[in-house]
Amino acid sequence: MRPVSRPVILTGDRTTGPLHLGHYIGSLKSRVELQHTHKQYVLLADTQALTDNADHPDKVRRNVLEVALDYLAVGIDPALSTICLQSALPALAELTMLYLNFVTVARLERNPTIKEEIQARGFGRDIPAGFLCYPAAQAADITAFRATVVPVGEDQTPLIEQTNELVRRLNRQIGRSVLPEARAITPLIGRLPGVDGRAKMSKSQGNALPLSASDDEIAAAVQRMYTDPDHLRASDPGRVEGNVVFTYLDAFDPDREAVAELKAHYQKGGLGDMVLKQRLTIILQATVAPIRERRAALSRDVDTIMDILRTGVQRGREITEQTKDEIVAGLGLFSL
Repeated sequence: MRPVSRPVILTGDRTTGPLHLGHYIGSLKSRVELQHTHKQYVLLADTQALTDNADHPDKVRRNVLEVALDYLAVGIDPALSTICLQSALPALAELTMLYLNFVTVARLERNPTIKEEIQARGFGRDIPAGFLCYPAAQAADITAFRATVVPVGEDQTPLIEQTNELVRRLNRQIGRSVLPEARAITPLIGRLPGVDGRAKMSKSQGNALPLSASDDEIAAAVQRMYTDPDHLRASDPGRVEGNVVFTYLDAFDPDREAVAELKAHYQKGGLGDMVLKQRLTIILQATVAPIRERRAALSRDVDTIMDILRTGVQRGREITEQTKDEIVAGLGLFSL
Protein backbone atom coordinates (compact mmCIF):
# COMPACT_ATOMS: atom_id res chain seq x y z
CA MET A 1 0.00 0.00 0.00
CA ARG A 2 1.45 3.38 -1.05
CA PRO A 3 1.83 5.99 1.70
CA VAL A 4 -0.54 8.95 1.51
CA SER A 5 1.38 12.05 0.45
CA ARG A 6 0.99 15.11 2.63
CA PRO A 7 -0.39 18.38 1.23
CA VAL A 8 2.35 20.84 0.26
CA ILE A 9 2.45 24.30 1.85
CA LEU A 10 4.46 27.27 0.68
CA THR A 11 4.79 30.25 2.99
CA GLY A 12 7.41 32.86 3.81
CA ASP A 13 8.31 36.46 4.59
CA ARG A 14 10.18 39.36 3.04
CA THR A 15 13.58 39.85 4.61
CA THR A 16 13.17 43.54 5.43
CA GLY A 17 13.51 43.28 9.22
CA PRO A 18 13.01 41.00 12.21
CA LEU A 19 9.52 39.56 12.59
CA HIS A 20 7.02 40.80 15.17
CA LEU A 21 3.91 39.78 17.10
CA GLY A 22 1.70 40.47 14.09
CA HIS A 23 3.66 37.86 12.12
CA TYR A 24 3.50 35.47 15.06
CA ILE A 25 -0.27 35.52 15.52
CA GLY A 26 -0.99 35.86 11.80
CA SER A 27 1.21 33.07 10.44
CA LEU A 28 4.17 31.81 12.47
CA LYS A 29 2.10 30.07 15.13
CA SER A 30 0.09 28.16 12.53
CA ARG A 31 3.24 27.23 10.60
CA VAL A 32 4.61 25.50 13.68
CA GLU A 33 1.39 23.46 13.88
CA LEU A 34 1.05 22.77 10.14
CA GLN A 35 4.59 21.40 9.76
CA HIS A 36 3.42 18.24 11.55
CA THR A 37 0.64 17.53 9.04
CA HIS A 38 1.95 19.08 5.81
CA LYS A 39 5.09 19.13 3.73
CA GLN A 40 6.08 22.72 4.38
CA TYR A 41 8.46 25.00 2.51
CA VAL A 42 9.25 28.37 4.11
CA LEU A 43 10.72 31.00 1.82
CA LEU A 44 13.08 33.76 2.91
CA ALA A 45 11.83 36.18 0.25
CA ASP A 46 14.89 38.35 -0.27
CA THR A 47 14.30 38.81 -4.01
CA GLN A 48 10.79 40.05 -3.35
CA ALA A 49 12.13 42.36 -0.65
CA LEU A 50 14.22 44.09 -3.32
CA THR A 51 11.10 45.16 -5.26
CA ASP A 52 10.82 48.21 -3.01
CA ASN A 53 14.25 48.12 -1.36
CA ALA A 54 16.55 48.09 -4.38
CA ASP A 55 18.44 51.07 -2.96
CA HIS A 56 19.12 49.18 0.27
CA PRO A 57 20.37 45.67 -0.63
CA ASP A 58 22.44 45.61 2.57
CA LYS A 59 19.21 45.84 4.57
CA VAL A 60 17.73 42.89 2.67
CA ARG A 61 20.91 40.81 3.00
CA ARG A 62 21.34 41.55 6.71
CA ASN A 63 17.79 40.52 7.54
CA VAL A 64 18.02 37.09 5.94
CA LEU A 65 19.63 35.78 9.12
CA GLU A 66 17.32 37.86 11.33
CA VAL A 67 14.19 36.31 9.83
CA ALA A 68 15.76 32.83 9.85
CA LEU A 69 16.47 33.30 13.57
CA ASP A 70 12.83 34.21 14.16
CA TYR A 71 11.66 31.11 12.29
CA LEU A 72 13.79 28.80 14.38
CA ALA A 73 13.04 30.62 17.64
CA VAL A 74 9.26 30.23 17.31
CA GLY A 75 9.59 26.50 16.65
CA ILE A 76 9.83 25.99 12.90
CA ASP A 77 11.83 22.77 12.81
CA PRO A 78 14.26 22.31 9.88
CA ALA A 79 13.72 18.56 10.23
CA LEU A 80 10.02 19.10 9.44
CA SER A 81 10.05 22.27 7.33
CA THR A 82 12.41 23.24 4.52
CA ILE A 83 13.68 26.82 4.92
CA CYS A 84 14.78 28.18 1.53
CA LEU A 85 16.48 31.37 0.36
CA GLN A 86 14.55 32.77 -2.60
CA SER A 87 17.51 34.31 -4.44
CA ALA A 88 19.42 31.01 -4.30
CA LEU A 89 16.74 29.22 -6.34
CA PRO A 90 17.27 30.33 -9.98
CA ALA A 91 14.27 28.32 -11.22
CA LEU A 92 11.98 30.82 -9.47
CA ALA A 93 13.31 33.72 -11.55
CA GLU A 94 13.19 31.64 -14.73
CA LEU A 95 9.57 30.63 -14.12
CA THR A 96 8.65 34.24 -13.34
CA MET A 97 10.00 35.29 -16.74
CA LEU A 98 8.04 32.53 -18.47
CA TYR A 99 4.82 33.35 -16.62
CA LEU A 100 5.00 37.04 -17.52
CA ASN A 101 4.26 35.99 -21.10
CA PHE A 102 0.90 34.63 -19.98
CA VAL A 103 -0.43 37.67 -18.11
CA THR A 104 -1.09 41.24 -19.22
CA VAL A 105 0.05 44.48 -17.60
CA ALA A 106 -3.62 45.48 -17.26
CA ARG A 107 -4.34 42.31 -15.28
CA LEU A 108 -1.37 42.92 -12.99
CA GLU A 109 -2.53 46.48 -12.36
CA ARG A 110 -6.07 45.32 -11.56
CA ASN A 111 -4.93 43.02 -8.77
CA PRO A 112 -6.49 44.59 -5.63
CA THR A 113 -3.53 43.72 -3.42
CA ILE A 114 -1.05 45.33 -5.79
CA LYS A 115 -3.26 48.41 -6.27
CA GLU A 116 -3.48 48.95 -2.51
CA GLU A 117 0.24 48.47 -1.98
CA ILE A 118 1.09 50.88 -4.82
CA GLN A 119 -1.15 53.53 -3.25
CA ALA A 120 0.26 52.89 0.23
CA ARG A 121 3.82 53.37 -1.00
CA GLY A 122 2.98 56.45 -3.06
CA PHE A 123 4.63 55.14 -6.23
CA GLY A 124 2.24 56.94 -8.60
CA ARG A 125 3.36 55.87 -12.06
CA ASP A 126 6.96 55.31 -10.89
CA ILE A 127 6.20 51.72 -10.01
CA PRO A 128 9.22 49.41 -9.93
CA ALA A 129 8.62 46.78 -12.61
CA GLY A 130 9.53 44.04 -10.14
CA PHE A 131 6.84 45.29 -7.75
CA LEU A 132 4.15 45.38 -10.43
CA CYS A 133 5.10 41.88 -11.59
CA TYR A 134 4.98 40.44 -8.09
CA PRO A 135 1.79 38.36 -8.74
CA ALA A 136 3.64 36.46 -11.47
CA ALA A 137 6.67 36.03 -9.20
CA GLN A 138 4.50 34.70 -6.40
CA ALA A 139 2.81 32.34 -8.83
CA ALA A 140 6.27 31.08 -9.75
CA ASP A 141 7.13 30.54 -6.08
CA ILE A 142 3.91 28.66 -5.35
CA THR A 143 3.89 26.48 -8.44
CA ALA A 144 7.63 25.73 -8.38
CA PHE A 145 7.11 23.90 -5.09
CA ARG A 146 3.78 22.45 -6.35
CA ALA A 147 2.09 23.91 -3.29
CA THR A 148 -1.63 23.23 -2.88
CA VAL A 149 -2.02 25.23 0.34
CA VAL A 150 -0.82 28.81 0.91
CA PRO A 151 -1.44 30.54 4.26
CA VAL A 152 -2.09 34.25 3.62
CA GLY A 153 -3.86 37.20 5.14
CA GLU A 154 -7.31 38.07 3.81
CA ASP A 155 -5.83 40.97 1.82
CA GLN A 156 -3.50 38.56 -0.03
CA THR A 157 -6.16 36.20 -1.42
CA PRO A 158 -6.32 38.04 -4.80
CA LEU A 159 -2.72 36.95 -5.35
CA ILE A 160 -3.70 33.31 -4.94
CA GLU A 161 -6.60 33.80 -7.35
CA GLN A 162 -4.20 35.21 -9.93
CA THR A 163 -1.81 32.31 -9.36
CA ASN A 164 -4.62 29.89 -10.15
CA GLU A 165 -5.51 31.87 -13.30
CA LEU A 166 -1.93 31.40 -14.49
CA VAL A 167 -2.02 27.71 -13.57
CA ARG A 168 -5.14 27.18 -15.66
CA ARG A 169 -3.69 29.15 -18.58
CA LEU A 170 -0.45 27.16 -18.55
CA ASN A 171 -2.22 23.80 -18.20
CA ARG A 172 -4.41 24.68 -21.21
CA GLN A 173 -1.37 25.74 -23.20
CA ILE A 174 0.51 22.55 -22.37
CA GLY A 175 -2.56 20.40 -22.94
CA ARG A 176 -2.51 18.55 -19.65
CA SER A 177 -2.61 19.25 -15.93
CA VAL A 178 1.04 19.88 -15.10
CA LEU A 179 0.53 22.31 -12.19
CA PRO A 180 -1.93 22.03 -9.29
CA GLU A 181 -4.11 24.92 -8.16
CA ALA A 182 -3.52 26.30 -4.68
CA ARG A 183 -5.97 27.00 -1.88
CA ALA A 184 -5.55 30.01 0.36
CA ILE A 185 -6.03 29.53 4.08
CA THR A 186 -6.50 32.66 6.18
CA PRO A 187 -5.88 33.04 9.93
CA LEU A 188 -8.82 32.95 12.33
CA ILE A 189 -7.57 36.21 13.81
CA GLY A 190 -7.35 39.07 11.34
CA ARG A 191 -4.54 41.54 10.96
CA LEU A 192 -3.14 42.59 14.32
CA PRO A 193 -3.18 46.39 14.74
CA GLY A 194 -0.09 48.28 15.76
CA VAL A 195 0.40 49.13 19.42
CA ASP A 196 -0.54 52.71 18.49
CA GLY A 197 -3.97 51.60 17.25
CA ARG A 198 -3.21 51.94 13.55
CA ALA A 199 -4.71 49.35 11.25
CA LYS A 200 -1.50 47.39 10.73
CA MET A 201 1.48 46.45 12.88
CA SER A 202 4.46 47.45 10.78
CA LYS A 203 8.21 47.68 11.25
CA SER A 204 8.35 50.76 9.02
CA GLN A 205 5.73 52.62 11.09
CA GLY A 206 7.49 51.91 14.36
CA ASN A 207 4.38 50.43 15.96
CA ALA A 208 5.51 46.80 16.10
CA LEU A 209 6.66 44.59 18.96
CA PRO A 210 9.50 42.37 17.69
CA LEU A 211 9.81 38.78 18.85
CA SER A 212 13.02 39.80 20.62
CA ALA A 213 11.30 42.52 22.70
CA SER A 214 12.34 42.72 26.36
CA ASP A 215 9.83 42.58 29.22
CA ASP A 216 10.31 46.33 29.75
CA GLU A 217 9.67 47.08 26.07
CA ILE A 218 6.49 45.00 26.15
CA ALA A 219 5.27 46.73 29.31
CA ALA A 220 5.95 50.17 27.84
CA ALA A 221 4.17 49.31 24.58
CA VAL A 222 1.09 48.01 26.38
CA GLN A 223 0.93 51.15 28.51
CA ARG A 224 0.76 53.23 25.30
CA MET A 225 -2.06 51.14 23.82
CA TYR A 226 -5.28 52.84 22.83
CA THR A 227 -8.39 51.76 24.77
CA ASP A 228 -11.62 53.84 24.85
CA PRO A 229 -11.06 57.64 25.01
CA ASP A 230 -14.48 58.08 26.65
CA HIS A 231 -13.65 55.63 29.44
CA LEU A 232 -12.33 58.31 31.79
CA ARG A 233 -13.07 56.56 35.10
CA ALA A 234 -13.17 52.90 36.02
CA SER A 235 -16.86 53.26 36.89
CA ASP A 236 -17.71 54.45 33.34
CA PRO A 237 -19.06 51.93 30.80
CA GLY A 238 -16.46 51.27 28.14
CA ARG A 239 -16.42 50.21 24.49
CA VAL A 240 -14.81 46.95 23.45
CA GLU A 241 -14.98 47.59 19.70
CA GLY A 242 -11.82 49.31 18.47
CA ASN A 243 -10.17 48.84 21.87
CA VAL A 244 -6.64 47.71 21.04
CA VAL A 245 -6.08 46.05 24.43
CA PHE A 246 -9.09 43.80 23.92
CA THR A 247 -7.96 43.06 20.36
CA TYR A 248 -4.66 41.77 21.74
CA LEU A 249 -6.39 39.83 24.52
CA ASP A 250 -8.56 38.14 21.88
CA ALA A 251 -5.41 37.21 19.99
CA PHE A 252 -3.13 36.06 22.82
CA ASP A 253 -5.13 35.26 25.97
CA PRO A 254 -5.76 31.48 26.10
CA ASP A 255 -8.62 31.88 28.62
CA ARG A 256 -11.50 32.74 26.30
CA GLU A 257 -14.07 32.60 29.08
CA ALA A 258 -12.14 35.08 31.21
CA VAL A 259 -11.82 37.50 28.28
CA ALA A 260 -15.58 37.33 27.67
CA GLU A 261 -16.20 38.14 31.34
CA LEU A 262 -13.77 41.07 31.19
CA LYS A 263 -15.56 42.45 28.15
CA ALA A 264 -18.95 42.25 29.85
CA HIS A 265 -17.57 43.90 33.00
CA TYR A 266 -15.89 46.67 30.98
CA GLN A 267 -19.04 47.40 28.99
CA LYS A 268 -21.12 47.56 32.17
CA GLY A 269 -18.59 49.75 34.00
CA GLY A 270 -16.42 49.20 37.04
CA LEU A 271 -13.31 47.90 35.32
CA GLY A 272 -10.27 50.14 34.84
CA ASP A 273 -7.93 50.15 31.85
CA MET A 274 -4.90 49.44 34.05
CA VAL A 275 -6.32 46.08 35.11
CA LEU A 276 -6.65 45.06 31.46
CA LYS A 277 -3.20 46.34 30.57
CA GLN A 278 -1.57 44.52 33.47
CA ARG A 279 -3.18 41.26 32.36
CA LEU A 280 -2.12 41.79 28.74
CA THR A 281 1.44 42.68 29.76
CA ILE A 282 1.84 39.43 31.67
CA ILE A 283 0.41 37.37 28.79
CA LEU A 284 2.62 38.99 26.13
CA GLN A 285 5.72 38.68 28.30
CA ALA A 286 4.99 34.98 28.81
CA THR A 287 4.51 34.54 25.05
CA VAL A 288 7.66 36.36 23.98
CA ALA A 289 10.12 35.31 26.72
CA PRO A 290 10.82 31.73 25.51
CA ILE A 291 11.05 32.93 21.89
CA ARG A 292 13.47 35.69 22.86
CA GLU A 293 15.63 33.29 24.87
CA ARG A 294 15.80 30.70 22.07
CA ARG A 295 16.58 33.45 19.59
CA ALA A 296 19.46 34.75 21.71
CA ALA A 297 20.92 31.24 22.05
CA LEU A 298 20.59 30.52 18.32
CA SER A 299 22.22 33.83 17.37
CA ARG A 300 25.45 32.62 18.96
CA ASP A 301 25.70 29.74 16.47
CA VAL A 302 25.55 31.32 13.01
CA ASP A 303 27.35 28.36 11.41
CA THR A 304 24.45 26.05 12.28
CA ILE A 305 21.93 28.49 10.80
CA MET A 306 23.98 28.71 7.60
CA ASP A 307 24.04 24.91 7.39
CA ILE A 308 20.24 24.85 7.76
CA LEU A 309 19.90 27.38 4.92
CA ARG A 310 22.31 25.46 2.67
CA THR A 311 20.38 22.25 3.24
CA GLY A 312 17.11 24.03 2.55
CA VAL A 313 18.43 25.50 -0.68
CA GLN A 314 19.61 22.10 -1.84
CA ARG A 315 16.16 20.58 -1.21
CA GLY A 316 14.45 23.58 -2.75
CA ARG A 317 16.56 23.44 -5.90
CA GLU A 318 15.67 19.81 -6.50
CA ILE A 319 11.91 20.38 -6.65
CA THR A 320 11.95 23.83 -8.28
CA GLU A 321 14.34 22.76 -11.07
CA GLN A 322 12.22 19.68 -11.70
CA THR A 323 9.07 21.81 -12.00
CA LYS A 324 10.79 24.33 -14.29
CA ASP A 325 12.08 21.56 -16.58
CA GLU A 326 8.60 20.08 -16.84
CA ILE A 327 7.06 23.46 -17.72
CA VAL A 328 9.76 24.19 -20.31
CA ALA A 329 9.26 20.77 -21.90
CA GLY A 330 5.47 21.11 -21.78
CA LEU A 331 5.61 24.45 -23.58
CA GLY A 332 7.75 22.85 -26.26
CA LEU A 333 10.68 25.21 -25.86
CA PHE A 334 14.02 24.34 -27.41
CA SER A 335 16.35 22.39 -25.12
CA LEU A 336 19.91 21.15 -25.44
